[in-house]
Amino acid sequence: MTTEFKIIEEPRKPLAMHPKKFGMWLFVASVGMLFASLTSAYIVRQAEGNWLYFDLPATLYWSTGVILLSSVTMQMAFWAAKRDLIERVKLLVSITMGLGLVFLIAQLVAWRDLVAQNVYFVGNPSGSFLYVITGLHGLHIISALVYLVIVLMSAYRLKIHSRNLPQIEMCTTYWHFLGGLWLYLFIFLLLNR
Repeated sequence: MTTEFKIIEEPRKPLAMHPKKFGMWLFVASVGMLFASLTSAYIVRQAEGNWLYFDLPATLYWSTGVILLSSVTMQMAFWAAKRDLIERVKLLVSITMGLGLVFLIAQLVAWRDLVAQNVYFVGNPSGSFLYVITGLHGLHIISALVYLVIVLMSAYRLKIHSRNLPQIEMCTTYWHFLGGLWLYLFIFLLLNR
């Protein structure tokens, strides 16, 4: 009497991710690599010498607080969407947009302050790197502000609610990423100026 045992494997479920979320994560990864390469190039170029040392504009200090506060308001907007508090979503996304605009204006003021210190885009590479790093980050903040406008319009059309969160979730993730990226860049610039 022989008994046969059959081992039956259940099919594995594929990793499921919303296609737009996957695209957003690819974009976030590529932006992260862009800034990792810029900060690496900064360190390599600084080691070669002929580097101008200067104080970072004071505006960069308080604008860091602004971008971190905007991350808080964006997270609160996401939590409000999960609870179907649409009016609160509209308010918090609007506040996040306002804080994002304040951050961008602060970056422009910082550039003005750099010019007052005779630090220019063309000239010493230390200034060039600072302008490029802050400028590229500002460009990504602009893209996130456009995304916030789209989310706000969706909230007004009642397309964001507890059963439809992917859009605001992706926007929140991107906004947090940019806030975290700025924190990394700011600390990097403080430690490597």
